[in-house]
Amino acid sequence: MKSDRKTLFLEGSIPRALVTLAVPIMLANLLQTGYQLTDAFWVGRLGASAVAAISVSFPVTFLVIALGSGLAMAGATMGAQYAGAGRQDMVNHVAAQTMLMVVITSIMFGAIGFMLAPTLLHLLSVAPEVYSGALGFLRVSFVGILFVFMYAMFQALMRGVGQTRIPLMIVTGTVLLNFVLDPLFIFGWGPIPGQGVMGAAYATLITQALAAGLGMLVFLRGRHGIALSWRGFKPDPVYLKRAFFLGLPGSVELSTRALGLMVMSFLVASFGTLAIATYGVGSNILQVITIPVMGIAMAVATLVGQNIGAGNTARAERITWLGTVASFAILTLLGGIAWLCAPWLVRFFIPDDAAVIEGGAHFIRIMCLAWGGIGIQLCIVSAFRASGNMLSAMIIAMVSQWMIQFPLAYVLAKHTTLGADGLWWSFPVTNVAVALVSVAWFARGSWKTVRLTEDDRQVAEVARETMVEEGSLR
Repeated sequence: MKSDRKTLFLEGSIPRALVTLAVPIMLANLLQTGYQLTDAFWVGRLGASAVAAISVSFPVTFLVIALGSGLAMAGATMGAQYAGAGRQDMVNHVAAQTMLMVVITSIMFGAIGFMLAPTLLHLLSVAPEVYSGALGFLRVSFVGILFVFMYAMFQALMRGVGQTRIPLMIVTGTVLLNFVLDPLFIFGWGPIPGQGVMGAAYATLITQALAAGLGMLVFLRGRHGIALSWRGFKPDPVYLKRAFFLGLPGSVELSTRALGLMVMSFLVASFGTLAIATYGVGSNILQVITIPVMGIAMAVATLVGQNIGAGNTARAERITWLGTVASFAILTLLGGIAWLCAPWLVRFFIPDDAAVIEGGAHFIRIMCLAWGGIGIQLCIVSAFRASGNMLSAMIIAMVSQWMIQFPLAYVLAKHTTLGADGLWWSFPVTNVAVALVSVAWFARGSWKTVRLTEDDRQVAEVARETMVEEGSLR
């Protein structure tokens, strides 16, 4: 079975390979988004202030996660390329060292975020009626960042070797559990007191801890493409140094995107609680509609990484273009549907607030005009990362957030008569501009010159010595 899948990924039909990988990833991402959607669904019953508390908290936690995700991204990229090159010893070594880095960075960033949570919310000028709920939700979220990191890395490493079904099974179980725990902790039942907004964070913390534990158990049992042992977590300075410098641009890229979200939240907050709730609902809907193309982009990353590892850059390029065209078409179609159904989409999250329904529908109808550009950007950036060109992905993110969207949003919102509409119009303009930049950059072909598996002699020697210590080569 493994041999058949590897043949398909490296030599078989590209559309079939994309579908084989993308469909389980889409389903897993849909279920993963179920955490946020379930929180939004139940918290929405508490009112606009509660929804705003979660909306304000998300960019802050996303920033902290982004700071450590570059190292994890480096591990996933190298894992995919080594899998394509047929280097199982290095796949296992990369996975163990990456999990080690993830645990260390998540504990460090989680602790810092927990302590600085009040300061961050004050910097965002959060309204008094939102502050208490946002602080509680934020601090519980920071405690759970360890588990978020661990499971996200488990998923990424499994995708790198082409294994997508096990993560899907784990996510299915934990999301169903979260759907039960959310109303229980938010509203209370019997001896369990209602915790309000914090209850949603507690439910997510429990289920994500369970998912992370199951992921580690799969790795340690070693039956699904990656086999780890406790000795494999012994720090390897050579690999860690290499992963740090490879992953640093990835951390900067994701942090840039996260900071952009925080700046947008800051601008939105200046227009009041109604604008924050509108932005929060729109962001949730955007998360849902990007699920199909995120699945395609992640499948593109796996296939590009493995084919570059196998030395087939021409096939990697064809995979990227096919994924990009498919993503553009899917999101353009979904944009048209969202324009027609905007009020009903908002009512799902906040059924009883007419002002938020009207504002949210207006935001969606502006934002959805250029969703196709998001699909283009996601696939091309994924190909850059998978090829090891983290710097290219970082520059695209910086141009998107700091040279286009934020300046445009600020000028339109604060220096024209558009007001909050200026914020909403910055989304389609940015999506179109960044899509054009991404296509032009990828077409240049400079990304084809990087192949991470060609410079691994020293790292491979350390991995071999570790395996000898464990008795794996006897």
